[in-house]
Amino acid sequence: MTTFDEREKGFERKFALDEEQKFRAVARRNRLLGEWAAAKLGKTGEDVTAYAKEVVASDFAEAGHEDVFQKVRGDLPASVSDDEIRAAMDQFLAQAALEVKAS
Repeated sequence: MTTFDEREKGFERKFALDEEQKFRAVARRNRLLGEWAAAKLGKTGEDVTAYAKEVVASDFAEAGHEDVFQKVRGDLPASVSDDEIRAAMDQFLAQAALEVKAS
């Protein structure tokens, strides 16, 4: 195997690892967002976990993050602004990315 082939394989492994970490971070972000939204909805105990799972599952409806936003937006009262939801999504994604890299 040549040095070029070894470098190519290394880049492929790095790309695969990066994509896996990105997927895990988004899933974790969605769980955190679901827990945050559940608290805003007054849910407790197992209802929080169940709602967080619904939010995670909503990410598979379509490509991108808009499906998750629409799920949470549709469930939260109008007193919670779109900007507040999007800010929470950004905050939780940053937190989740750090947690995934640390693990």
